[in-house]
Amino acid sequence: MKRKIKELDFSSQLISVGIDVHKKSWTVTIQIAGQQVRNFRMNPDPVELSKYLHRNYPGGIYLSVYEAGFCGYWIDRQLQALGIKNIIVNPADVPTSNKEKARKTDSVDSRKLARELSSENLCGIYIPTEDEEAERILSRLRIQLTKDQTRLKNRIKSLLNYLGVHLPENIELKHWSGGFISYLHKLEFKYDTIKQTLEQLLKQLSDLRRQLTEVLKLLRKSVKQNERAQKIVTHLLTVPGVGFVTAVTLYTEIMNINRFRRFDELSSYVGLAPSTHSSGEKEIVMGMSQRQNVHLRNILIESAWVAVRKDPAIIMAFGKLSKRMKKQEAIIRIAKKLLSRIMHVWKYEEDYVLAVVE
Repeated sequence: MKRKIKELDFSSQLISVGIDVHKKSWTVTIQIAGQQVRNFRMNPDPVELSKYLHRNYPGGIYLSVYEAGFCGYWIDRQLQALGIKNIIVNPADVPTSNKEKARKTDSVDSRKLARELSSENLCGIYIPTEDEEAERILSRLRIQLTKDQTRLKNRIKSLLNYLGVHLPENIELKHWSGGFISYLHKLEFKYDTIKQTLEQLLKQLSDLRRQLTEVLKLLRKSVKQNERAQKIVTHLLTVPGVGFVTAVTLYTEIMNINRFRRFDELSSYVGLAPSTHSSGEKEIVMGMSQRQNVHLRNILIESAWVAVRKDPAIIMAFGKLSKRMKKQEAIIRIAKKLLSRIMHVWKYEEDYVLAVVE
């Protein structure tokens, strides 16, 4: 008598999948009903993972999670297309025990992700669309080139200091004007190799400046071709202290202002929310949070320094704050105030009005 083999059926069951992603392999943990059922390594391929889940857990509702990092969003998009409900989380938002911190391995990380996903303790980050991501990539290239340019300028200054070259005070060292660079080209040294070294560094600087100019042109062209981006950037440009670069950086990093229900959420995302420690009746404010969007906080503080010279209402607020704290601390408060006004301008799609006192 033949035995009747019962087919696997996981209909309506939640299959939680934690993925610790790496370039050459993934470590995957599968949990069902709060119980770990598998932990294994596999090739970094969403299609292969989908086939494995459908073959071993047919009919299930597949949920997956991985941490934001080097791999971006392409894995998420492929998993979603394959019918797997995926989220990407900030690594800092994943609850971690002291034991897991002490024994950090790929298996531990994937088990932790699967466990917290199964317990519904994870909240995914915002995933931009592919066209939004393309604009962000171009904007971040400009940021990277700017950092490279700063490093190169510091390298040139370090070389001159090392050689004991004292620069005249009337030279515009801070702004690296054309006159200053021409002055550097004319410097003479005892040995040709030193002169050649400086010339090579100056050539790199010239190339970087040309690249930055080209990228800015591409950004302007991209904004003009995108009706939504052009509309938002145009409104943001009316805010004092916000130039084209700042407006584009704000747009490409935030993309959708309505994903922040409250201003505190936006402030926290940028990194202008203070860290606090509260215990009983004591509450200690420990300054700005270490958590931030590295591309936004500094650029907003720079904009705040410009705004305190242009908007009468902000000038007045800065003056009051400066009486009871250092100017460097006061400018953080102004940056937060400026961010609030940027949010209003963006959300309601209207130009900024000078001298409005909140």
